Amino acid sequence: MLIYARFNNFYSFAGQAEFSFKVGKQPTQSFYDSEIKTNQDILRLNKVTAVLGANGSGKTQFLKVIPFLSWFIARSSQSLNPRQTIYFEPFRANEKESSYFEIGFAIKNELGVYDEFRYEVTMTRTSVQREALYQKTSRNFSYIFERINQDDVKQYKHRQFLSPSLADDVNENVSLISYAYLLDNSIAKRVVDFFDYMSYNLDSSGRSHNSDDDLISTSKIFNENNGLRKQAEDLLCKFDTGITKIKFENVLAIKSDKSQETILMPVGIHEYGDKTLKFLFVNESNGTRSAFILLGMILPVLERGGVAIIDEIDNDLHPHLLPHLIDLFKFEHTNPHQAQLIFSCHTPEVLNILKKHQIYLVQKENQESEAWRLDEVVGVRADDNLYAKYMAGAFDAVPNV
Repeated sequence: MLIYARFNNFYSFAGQAEFSFKVGKQPTQSFYDSEIKTNQDILRLNKVTAVLGANGSGKTQFLKVIPFLSWFIARSSQSLNPRQTIYFEPFRANEKESSYFEIGFAIKNELGVYDEFRYEVTMTRTSVQREALYQKTSRNFSYIFERINQDDVKQYKHRQFLSPSLADDVNENVSLISYAYLLDNSIAKRVVDFFDYMSYNLDSSGRSHNSDDDLISTSKIFNENNGLRKQAEDLLCKFDTGITKIKFENVLAIKSDKSQETILMPVGIHEYGDKTLKFLFVNESNGTRSAFILLGMILPVLERGGVAIIDEIDNDLHPHLLPHLIDLFKFEHTNPHQAQLIFSCHTPEVLNILKKHQIYLVQKENQESEAWRLDEVVGVRADDNLYAKYMAGAFDAVPNV
């Protein structure tokens, strides 16, 4: 599970920002919290975290940090050649300065207990200056490896990771973990597998808008897993989309170069009196398409464990559907592996569902974004009407209109 992420000089965030999933010392009880056992401690973590703020405040940039680190740690060696720049942007006024990232996470071991890790990296867009992976072995963290490549200083130390001769071969613009994974290093495999269990709808260029390609990729997920398909059917029916069943059919499509290809496309089955009507999902409403694609991101994470990071989760969805999606992460029978959901939205009613330690607010002033968790605001009580106070502007992070 994710524990926290810290970063600076990343898109619209010039100073340090923190994304913490740790539950506070005296939090209000919530079904959206999880308790996990590590070798040293019991951790209470948020299973659901919402991010709110005005348009252009930096919500998407705030969410981007986790998909970026997921890609960099797990896939940068496969994605970048030595001359390519790393896929992120520093704060525009600090382009020549380094950016710092730190992420804490816990991975369940074969005994069912979680091992706690910390990863740190300092980089520019062209090179990694320092990178380190730690594991908590007592009250303190011990390094697994540390590599430094800065100001003519090149150092490397490790404990049961890559030998120096192998580590010297890694390119300066990629993660050593992603390189070690290609060499079948067991520690790297555990870490990469953890970050591969993430699902998100945004990357360095921003949020990806739902497309026919998303319908096709989601169709593949559900067509190969009857259990997930049945869950999707039940939920779409519960969402009152008019769909009673989902089927998949091969259809002929015209590619951009005018050639033809056969693709797997979802088909919604609707009941009309004693008749059965079939509609390709390309002809369904935007809301139904969005719900189908969202379920294709969320249900696999719930089934296996992992993290779903969704920017503008309420896009094209009726506000009444959002609580149903969040509730999937609430109980053990729908979320047996303690999967986490992180999302941004423009539906302030979410403040009536979640507690103050599960809400982040983002605001931008003088082109700089800042983010804070609602339980960090002095004077906010557990029994406050968070929705009413937010709508009245008591917490900021609202449009100046």
